[in-house]
Amino acid sequence: MRLSSSAADVRKVRVLVNPKSGLGMSFDDFWKNVERHWGGIQADVTYQFSTDIADGRRKTERAIDDGVDAILVAGGDGMVNSIGSVLVGTSVALGVVPTGSGNGFARHFGIPLEIPAAIRALATARRKPIDVGFANGRPFFVTCSLAWDAAIARRFAAFPFRGIAPYVFAAAAELMTYADQPIHAALDGGPARVYPNPILFTVANLTQYGGGAQIAPKARADDGLMEMVVALRPDLPLLLMNIVRLFNGTIDQLPQIATRRFRKLQIHRPKPTAIQLDGELVEAGRDITITLHPRALTVLVPRPPGDDG
Repeated sequence: MRLSSSAADVRKVRVLVNPKSGLGMSFDDFWKNVERHWGGIQADVTYQFSTDIADGRRKTERAIDDGVDAILVAGGDGMVNSIGSVLVGTSVALGVVPTGSGNGFARHFGIPLEIPAAIRALATARRKPIDVGFANGRPFFVTCSLAWDAAIARRFAAFPFRGIAPYVFAAAAELMTYADQPIHAALDGGPARVYPNPILFTVANLTQYGGGAQIAPKARADDGLMEMVVALRPDLPLLLMNIVRLFNGTIDQLPQIATRRFRKLQIHRPKPTAIQLDGELVEAGRDITITLHPRALTVLVPRPPGDDG
């Protein structure tokens, strides 16, 4: 079988592993899986642990200086964001071995959630340039949230463990105390529209929140557009009754869900509150500008069955 173009191009690889994420196997077994599949394309592979965001960014910058062709990240969406942010605007490709709780990035691109299968798929993957969103200059690849969906991230961050169950608990607990506020949103230089009491206000670059929840089922990573998804608090009971739609890709068919596509979004809020970027909480002021940089990051994406390159 002929090697894919990316496998042929990738000769020097740095693997960054978050030791706090759920590898589900020993590092020795992880190493053996990488060597088995990436050794077949004669790649020079080196490994490092990344313990936090600052450490991951430093090691990514060092890897770029070392002349790597790709960085494989074993972690969740937060680690993918911190590493990928450094790779924006470079030719170094990002490959993701999903070990987080949500794995929205991996799910969107069809990267297997089982670690051995993900490693095998990435070894013959193709390079794909994708769009990158920026919120007040900070990059995000999956979603940016500003309402209850962002407040959940704050409560979830305080939990000592990860997974779907604590996330659902955090969402329910936050709903009891969440105080909504109006959001003024102006798309692509047009007049601002006021959303009086949004319970959901998400900007999506990819389809996924994570955990299989598809907040923007029609979002594409390379179309030069992002999607704004809004739902108001009075419609929450009906949305909860239709929660299955969030997981079967039909949430956007509900009339209570407003979806708009854009390149630039300017937001004003009466009070500054933290926003969520790719699952991580970020402090933000009253005014937020969200822009899109087309095809600014190169990622490794599994080939469809039967495609040998």
